[in-house]
Amino acid sequence: MAWVLERTGADGTRYMGVYRDTDGRKRSAGSFTTRRDAQRAANREEQKVLAGTWHDSSHGEITFRAYVETEWLPNKHIEASTRAAYISYLNKHFYPYLGDRRLNRISPSLVQDWVAHARDQGLSPRSIRKYHVMLSSIFARAVKDRVLVYNPCDHTELPKVITRKTRTLTPDEYTRLLAAIPDQHRLMVETLIEAGLRWGELVALKPRHIDFLRRSLTIEETIVEVSKRHSPTGQRYLVKPYPKDNEPRTFGVRQAWLDAIAAYIQANGIGHDDLLFPTRAGTPISRNTFRTRIWLPAVKASGIDYPVRVHDLRHAHASWLLAGGADLKSVMERMGHSQIQTTQKYLHTLPDTDQRNLDALNRIQNRH
Repeated sequence: MAWVLERTGADGTRYMGVYRDTDGRKRSAGSFTTRRDAQRAANREEQKVLAGTWHDSSHGEITFRAYVETEWLPNKHIEASTRAAYISYLNKHFYPYLGDRRLNRISPSLVQDWVAHARDQGLSPRSIRKYHVMLSSIFARAVKDRVLVYNPCDHTELPKVITRKTRTLTPDEYTRLLAAIPDQHRLMVETLIEAGLRWGELVALKPRHIDFLRRSLTIEETIVEVSKRHSPTGQRYLVKPYPKDNEPRTFGVRQAWLDAIAAYIQANGIGHDDLLFPTRAGTPISRNTFRTRIWLPAVKASGIDYPVRVHDLRHAHASWLLAGGADLKSVMERMGHSQIQTTQKYLHTLPDTDQRNLDALNRIQNRH
């Protein structure tokens, strides 16, 4: 039950409304000139406590950085690689702009200013939206903790993401590109197009993942490369027991690839549990090192007139399968997609697909 305390001083009699918070501690609802006003104020705060809407405004005095590091991040149940990525995002994008500000002083306008600042710094609309999701989750947790009464990210105006039509590597372009890849890395690139793997899945491959009798490949591990500074173990490469969506997948591969891999394993003395494509030191190959030293020079030498990423070989794999008549469901399972919509985006992406449609239409008409 809320109550009133009467205090008499040099400036006369004042009345303070008093109530108990969610932990049973005495709280002041303010000082007033009349008992009635003090009682009303105390009753209002008490009703908030009873309704579960009361929050301790003093908690919001904590800085953004302190709240993230003592409350938000320690309570996130995420993988080590994701945690390392979050720390990198915070250090690069949020701490410089918001780190030392008190949490309850970060307004929607300040968040909007961060968006403008990020755009001026050259961050893409897609990246701004991704980082804004993370920022919003921090404030959403603060609201749940009753540190804040509202999320300042709720009504941010974000830059529009313009989806550009992507080009898919054609078989002819791939042949030219493969010819420009140094011999020692050529089979690795062939594996990307053969199996449509993500980079982390490729560098985690071992002979034990290959079933030569059943002509199949099982993806059950992935390697994530993180900064040593942000790694919880201090290691640059983190091995995850399962790839995306926590479920291994097995799919068929062609005999020609199996023959090439078998000869490669024998020639290099690769053990059953050794990495298939390691560095000379036996460690996983760095994605960025491969990109700068091997991939980009090969793309340039091939004469392909648009930027091609290593990951585009995975896209090409899916597009070629679908263009060749494979069904969506089987391609979805082969690629390890969790939703069919992800696989559908690879339909009709080859430049000659529409011409094949027209050829099919002509064949049907010419029958009659």
